[in-house]
Formats: sequence, structure tokens, C-alpha cells
Amino acid sequence: MSSTDSYTPPEIWTQPEGDGNKWASINRPVSGATHEKARSVGKHPLQLYSLATPNGQKVTIMLEELLAAGISQAEYDAWLVNIGEGDQFSSGFVDVNPNSKIPALVDTTTTPETKLFESGSILVYLAEKFDMFIPKDPQSKVACFNWLFWQMGSAPFLGGGFGHFYSYAPYPMEYPINRFAMESKRQLDVLDKHLAKHTYMAGDEYSIADMAIWPWYGNLVLGNLYDAKTFLQVHEYTNLSRWAKQIEQRNAVQRGRIVNRTWGDDGQVPNRHSAKDIDDALKG
Repeated sequence: MSSTDSYTPPEIWTQPEGDGNKWASINRPVSGATHEKARSVGKHPLQLYSLATPNGQKVTIMLEELLAAGISQAEYDAWLVNIGEGDQFSSGFVDVNPNSKIPALVDTTTTPETKLFESGSILVYLAEKFDMFIPKDPQSKVACFNWLFWQMGSAPFLGGGFGHFYSYAPYPMEYPINRFAMESKRQLDVLDKHLAKHTYMAGDEYSIADMAIWPWYGNLVLGNLYDAKTFLQVHEYTNLSRWAKQIEQRNAVQRGRIVNRTWGDDGQVPNRHSAKDIDDALKG
């Protein structure tokens, strides 16, 4: 590991043995399985393999919203993928997602089974399968997809950029923190100005765009992400804060956000196999 002002890139890059980043052990420059382990399969139609990071919360919130809407075919088993232990590199997980990132979902009701990865793809699949949470109005539908894919393209600057250098890097680095703090605040401003004119991301109708954006930007302005509420002065984004609090009050959001979670004092459901698992966790 070099100091902040002495590093000169070598002619050929090689992976360092350790760089002080607490997640360094899960990163490697090649893909594929590191060990044999079959994926777990429960009794429900949908099998989710995930962790309650913002990307994981998107899908569990969607599944809980579908169940709250009375879609019993959306029943699911949610299996914890412990990325710190390398579960995402097991042969069973890689068979579903060759990219070894959570979340991954298997729909067992199709022949052959449908294997899904990337949170945006999963949200679209579930919304189309059950005909829910994509607006029917053409303009609103376009807005829904615009903002869904805005999130997919923008959040890496917030998470892998700002979040990494502000919270996880081995030592504070002024340039990347400034670079990504500026971009994160620009994104917050984009959302705040949009939500000044709209109740939800796609207009007056709650959609998968809200489910995708809330776990990242809603959690950020509510103070649940990177402990950066003061640093980024999130109170300035009043319209975004209104929306974040509004989404937070949804019962399905409160349920979905704690699935596959092993931390926090407001509910933990490492593995979910029935509604009772969440009910018991929320009761404390």
C-alpha cells in the first residue's frame, strides 16, 4: 500500500496481497466459483439469494409489496449470502449469477427454471410476471424505466465511489472523497428537483423506480447509509426527504428492508421462509 502522493502505476498491474480495505478479501480479478456448494432450495415458487445491502433491499421490498397486494404466487424463500465469507463464489450461486454479485433469483415455476441476476432485471421480471408496479399510462411507464435505469447507472458513483472512499478505504483520501461527494450531491439535487413536481418517481403512481431508488438515496437522506447525513447535509433536499419518509412508512418496505439482514437493532431476518419470520423480527 502506497502513500497518497507517491504511487506510480507499474507497467503491468498485479493484485496486491492486501490494501487495508476490510472488503479486500472478497475481491479478485477473475470470475467463477472458488468452491463447490449447491444452492439451498425451499418450498416456495421464488428462491432469492441475497444480502440486505441497498441492492438486496430492492428485491425483498418488491416481493413484500407483491405479497401485500395479494399476489400469493410471489411467496419466496430468501437465503442469506454472506459476502464476507465468500458465499457468492460458491458453485451453486455462480450457476445463477456468473458475476458473483447479490441479489440473484430463481423462478422455479417455469420450465426450465428462470435464473435472474442484476436487481433492475429482477424488478422488471417480477413486475411483468405479476403485472404490478409498472404504470400503464405510456408516459408514466417511460418515466418509470427512465428513473429505474438512472438508478442503475448512478448508484455506483454513490456506493462504489463515495461510500467506498468515505467509509471503507484504508485511509482518508481527499481527492476521491471530494470527487464522489460532489457527484453524490449532484445526484441528490437531481432527485430533489424532480420530486418537487412529482409524488413518486414516475408521477402519481408508486412503481419499481421508487423501489430501486429508495434503498440507496432514501436510506442516505434518512441517515441509514455511510453515516454521512451531516457530511452531505442531506437536510437540504427537502423534497427528497419527504419522499424518503413517505416510502419508509410503507409496511412492505419496513418488512423487506430487514430480510437477509444480520445487523441492526430494528429487526434481523437472516433467512426468510414465511411471513412469520418477519413478523417475529419486527416484534423484537
